[in-house]
Amino acid sequence: MQRNVRRGCEVTLVSGPVSSDLKADDGIEVVRVQSAEEMYHACDQFFENADIVILAAAVADYRPAEVALQKIKKSDDEMQISLKKTIDIAATLGAKKKTNQIFIGFALETNDEINHATKKLHKKNLDFIVLNTLNDKGAGFQVDTNKITILDNKGMTTAYDLKSKTEVAQDIVDYLVIHYLPANE
Repeated sequence: MQRNVRRGCEVTLVSGPVSSDLKADDGIEVVRVQSAEEMYHACDQFFENADIVILAAAVADYRPAEVALQKIKKSDDEMQISLKKTIDIAATLGAKKKTNQIFIGFALETNDEINHATKKLHKKNLDFIVLNTLNDKGAGFQVDTNKITILDNKGMTTAYDLKSKTEVAQDIVDYLVIHYLPANE
């Protein structure tokens, strides 16, 4: 593992297909994956020795039950595709989380946000969850800003104003440091 110069941590990033071009020389060990199953296996490989795990990927909940080896030709006006549930990476890793690990997840919700995020927090054995909503102007995808709320396993809820995604990332790490790391680390 390599040391991340920004916060002094060894960082391993398991990344699906994305447009960003992170390289190992950025101080981050990058592991590229293509599928939810590959992402689970890569995360599982590093999980046991990790002190802090942040699961920020928006992994698909379902995948096609069968993968066509060739182009599917048109035949009828309608078509049905059977889907199979993908592994829930956060829940699976959360079930084997050790007491000394800090486990952070994300939730993107469109309705009843706090309630749904709180359920995920407990179901997946997270220490805290970062709630994103698509209901706020300037937050979400295809913009450089976001507005989050952090809910933690201590019952605390902290809402943040709309700000740049870089500042949001800093807020998340600051929350982790202030609320979950001993003062001497």
